[in-house]
Amino acid sequence: MTTPLVEVQAISRTYRMRSGLFGRPISVRAVDNLSFSIQKGETLGIVGESGSGKSTTGRMVLGLEPPDQGSVHFDGAPIAAPGTAAWRAQRARMQMIFQDPLGALDRRLAAAAQIREPLDIHNIGTKAERDARVHELLRSVDLNDSHGARYPGALSGGQRQRIVLARALATKPDFLVCDEPVSALDVSIQAQVVNLLIDLQARLGLTMLFISHDLRVIRQISSKVAVMYLGRIVEFGDADDLFARPQHPYTQALVSASPAPGRRSSNRIVLTGDPPNPAARPSGCAFHPRCRHATARCAVEVPQLTALDPQRQVACHLVAGASSQAQDAA
Repeated sequence: MTTPLVEVQAISRTYRMRSGLFGRPISVRAVDNLSFSIQKGETLGIVGESGSGKSTTGRMVLGLEPPDQGSVHFDGAPIAAPGTAAWRAQRARMQMIFQDPLGALDRRLAAAAQIREPLDIHNIGTKAERDARVHELLRSVDLNDSHGARYPGALSGGQRQRIVLARALATKPDFLVCDEPVSALDVSIQAQVVNLLIDLQARLGLTMLFISHDLRVIRQISSKVAVMYLGRIVEFGDADDLFARPQHPYTQALVSASPAPGRRSSNRIVLTGDPPNPAARPSGCAFHPRCRHATARCAVEVPQLTALDPQRQVACHLVAGASSQAQDAA
């Protein structure tokens, strides 16, 4: 097997928080012992409810936040220390698309100037070559020079996100982290932006980490999917297979709630309660207070992510194969 473009090994991230002015500091484990890899040209979709650690994972993969433990490798090399020449060279090959395009853009600069910024920062090309590159990038996201002359406030939400995408592509990166890139857009515009990303990936050979809480979008764009719950991956596998036969009870509930042709709404699995507080993580399997199949074992023993077959990994005591392999390993 070829070397993955992105390899994440057992990363964790804990934040120290204080409840109120005089409250005692508490630890919130946002990401807990996460491992995965992304091959060149693949899109890994990460899906889960708010607070599951998706965005924190994306920032650690890009090196924007250091993991408390574990490591991230990009193209065979560890993520370099921020501010170094090696880090700047890596950052030119790794870019991020943010959730809020207006918040990601400077309202005081014309769109074309913001697309040009990465070229200036990394000293790519002459002035004429940079101008030509900006024109090319605007065309690649289905915009023109008149859009580049406008300020962000004069653009629609979909146009702003296309400007953010054009800026991310300026340095010809190999890897994009897309953090909820369409959640702030209207449904019709969401489809246009997702189709544009799929088209650009095919033309440019991009590798992507796509973060979303919307299973419809994840299903459309991802080649592999990781389902996260309270900082851990509970199921991992090929996208088509995972959506066709979800194994973890949490994945089953998510898939049942996502509209699909031929599926009756009466088959929906409704979860009880809200996601647990990360600062007060339940013992054992974090999902057990909401799981309709939970047993006494689930409340005391943390399930490990175990191979169910060559295409699927599941962290659940109740899934045949994963449970027996975990017991054999013990």
